Amino acid sequence: MKRVFLIVLDSFGIGEMADAADYGDKGTNTIGSVSSSAYFHVPNLKNLGIFNIEGVNCEKKEPVEAPLAAVARMREASKGKDTTIGHWEIAGLISERPLPTYPNGFPKEVLDEFSRLTGRGVLCNKTYSGTEVIKDYGDEHVKTGDLIVYTSADSVFQIAAHEDVVPLETLYDYCKKARQMLQGEHGVGRVIARPFVGESGNYTRTAHRHDYSLLPPKATMLDQLKAAGKDVLAVGKINDIFAGKGITDFVYTSGNAEGIERTLEYLDKDFEGLCFINLVDYDMLYGHRRDVDGYAKAITYFDEKLPEIMGKMREDDVLMITADHGCDPAYTKTTDHTREHTPLIMYGKNIKPVNYGTRDTFADIAATVLDYLDVPCEVAGTSLLCTR
Repeated sequence: MKRVFLIVLDSFGIGEMADAADYGDKGTNTIGSVSSSAYFHVPNLKNLGIFNIEGVNCEKKEPVEAPLAAVARMREASKGKDTTIGHWEIAGLISERPLPTYPNGFPKEVLDEFSRLTGRGVLCNKTYSGTEVIKDYGDEHVKTGDLIVYTSADSVFQIAAHEDVVPLETLYDYCKKARQMLQGEHGVGRVIARPFVGESGNYTRTAHRHDYSLLPPKATMLDQLKAAGKDVLAVGKINDIFAGKGITDFVYTSGNAEGIERTLEYLDKDFEGLCFINLVDYDMLYGHRRDVDGYAKAITYFDEKLPEIMGKMREDDVLMITADHGCDPAYTKTTDHTREHTPLIMYGKNIKPVNYGTRDTFADIAATVLDYLDVPCEVAGTSLLCTR
């Protein structure tokens, strides 16, 4: 019974790509910045071979003579540096065009239609930090009931509302209406519910965030696996990123710790196929907030849990660790994602510890998963196992 556990360390980039300057990200290096922290300690990732990956350049780089895992540096072939596009490419779908972004806010016709659908006015309509936007617009929202709509450098339409003003289910319904509206030219990657609580001067976001993603335009490895009768289990926001397409079972999580616990639970269950996990805190709590030490502590925590994860693996299990983009916490020109290579670590008793250099696309992960699970590959990418 073959199982693959694919863990995405959300935003854990390992150095700028050749076209990083085109995205305003020249010189970015998430792992380099995080490794500068006194809290960065990753002996298990080191033994697996993370510092043996081609091009990794960081303060505490210590390659090992005999890594336990196969490793590779992954280059993104898609245009963009978005969560949705990154995960789609990991699953074998390369995006030729970036999803639309709105650095100057959404067009009037989009907001007018949104107001018509919801019966509420709109506040803000700018690129904004999610924590700052509720500080600056929370009082007016509570007073008027108008919805706080904002975006970022990513392809997102975010709706913030106080849970006492707009009940969660109502907010989710508004997001569903926005998702149906935002297609075609304005087909943003994600519509995101951003509920918050508290009183004036002390508003805080809650864990009830919900993402409504654009439906993948083509089949992914998830669709192929499901069609072949395999299990496709999603942990964290994976189900949302793929709009449920190709998923057979899923659990949402409140953060990295719960994501790791749900993964450990799935390791104890009998299934055949893929368990696809997103650990979001690196990006959401530390990368975007430019918190180097917080990011380092979170990576260190994951490293501490690795022996437990690996200890539960069965004879035919494979563990794959990667990322979807960068979010360099020391980069001061922006608080957004950064255009970086990502790591791939692949460990299992059936996996030879080969260094595969730099790969041309994240989609090689999808091809490798399908190859290992004996499903013919009909998506982009080339299996790393083709040379086994």
